[in-house]
Amino acid sequence: MKRIGIMGGTFNPVHNAHLMIAETARGEYSLDNIIFITGGNPPHKQGTLDARHRFNMTRIAIDGNDGFSDDDFEVKNDKKSYSVNTLEYLKSKYPEDELFFIIGEDSLEDLPKWYMPEKILSMCSLLVFPRKSRESLTETINELRKRYNTDIFPISAPVIGLSSTDIRDRIRTGKTVRYMVPDKVIEYIKLHDLYKD
Repeated sequence: MKRIGIMGGTFNPVHNAHLMIAETARGEYSLDNIIFITGGNPPHKQGTLDARHRFNMTRIAIDGNDGFSDDDFEVKNDKKSYSVNTLEYLKSKYPEDELFFIIGEDSLEDLPKWYMPEKILSMCSLLVFPRKSRESLTETINELRKRYNTDIFPISAPVIGLSSTDIRDRIRTGKTVRYMVPDKVIEYIKLHDLYKD
């Protein structure tokens, strides 16, 4: 049985905090592999860059790390992407393996509003990285562990104020994003003239 991490996200664009969080989770919870799932048509986000560009950038970003892989399940799906559907797909693809879904503290707080949260939690454990502070994350985890009687664990990554929204704004206004985004992803963004609207 393998321990597989799932790092889902819009990745608009993928940045170094995503990679650092995934690598921290991999080491901390002895994960054999982390699969990056680029969101295709997220139900809660409008006006997102074409999924194929976002998938390509994510593939470029994780290249060279043998512990990372990608899957275009959501990108190929032209319907709304819900986490429960993706987890059902991964559970059928890796029936003998243990799944760990990596999410942020903000997503954990919204868990009761997710589509079919109980079913999601029946298929995986949650690994959560802090958005505000370690203390607030601990409180949220304890509250939802009791509510759902499930496995939710913290990732000891530092709180990083780096977001895809800020990166898009910096690119749009001609500011540098070096050391925030992998160099090869920056090259891809320039090559395809992305985020310049």
